[in-house]
Amino acid sequence: MKKRSLAHNNATTSPVKKNKILKEIRNNYQLFLLILPPLAYIIIFKYIPMYGVQLAFKDFVATKGIFGSPWVGLKHFDRFVNSYFFPRVMKNTIGVSLYGLIAGFPFPILLALALNSTRNKLYRKTVQMSTYLPHFISTVTMVGMVMQFLNPRFGMLAEVAKFFGKEPLNYIGIPKYFKSIYVWSNIWQDTGWGTIIYLAALSAIDPSLQEAAIVDGAGRFKRIIHIDIPGILPTIVIMLILRSGRIMNVGFENIFLLQNQLNLPASEVISTYVYKVGLGGDKGMIPNFPFATAVDLFNSVINISLLLSMNWISKRLTDSSLW
Repeated sequence: MKKRSLAHNNATTSPVKKNKILKEIRNNYQLFLLILPPLAYIIIFKYIPMYGVQLAFKDFVATKGIFGSPWVGLKHFDRFVNSYFFPRVMKNTIGVSLYGLIAGFPFPILLALALNSTRNKLYRKTVQMSTYLPHFISTVTMVGMVMQFLNPRFGMLAEVAKFFGKEPLNYIGIPKYFKSIYVWSNIWQDTGWGTIIYLAALSAIDPSLQEAAIVDGAGRFKRIIHIDIPGILPTIVIMLILRSGRIMNVGFENIFLLQNQLNLPASEVISTYVYKVGLGGDKGMIPNFPFATAVDLFNSVINISLLLSMNWISKRLTDSSLW
């Protein structure tokens, strides 16, 4: 009898739930229409391409298609891990990413704290505008500016070296300078844009805390240390976790455009390696889609592992996490 009553209750409540959901959709259809474009984008460009991930475990034959191609297991992963370029590619990818994380992550935070403490509104808006603008410069234009600046014949650094009677250097062709050129050009371009989220977090701090601190005689620096930084600490932790989850994703466009045969030992990263070896980006190379898919999947697995690890560590130490 109890089982029958439970089944009867479930049967009667399910239509009620459906009617409630339909009524909710009718009453808020504008909101659901707003959701459709990003939802379609995620499905089309994020989920549907997952169909091709199986290429990493197959020897792709175009006439047979993805489903008809034979399975080869971890053959392509083994080829990548045991290749001559694997140590160099991994070292460069991790080195550039960690350099960018250590050098670049604090700058948006420091700029946001400085702007938030600035009383002159005109000065603050001017600084904000001038630091935001580089973000809207295209990658090709930004790299062109860097190349002109570092040109050994007529670049700014070359002119400074000539003024002091020294021989100009071809910085873009020296491997040991490549990581610094890439990282600091990105810091210049993205620092201003990165401050937006921290300024939003700072605006959410209760103003009465600042007023109470001023009454107690706390100076501007002490207010930053004891009020502003603790107030945005959860945001900092979340952004650090997200940044750590992308530590293996080095920007392909910047790296590829700055790359040349001279700096190749320091500039070859996973993304450029996939393009050249896996997709036939080099002259004479035959595209190898399964190998490219395997390398990219290998990269994604490492990123997911880092994201989960950083989230677990953050939850244990600070109680702030993504989930």
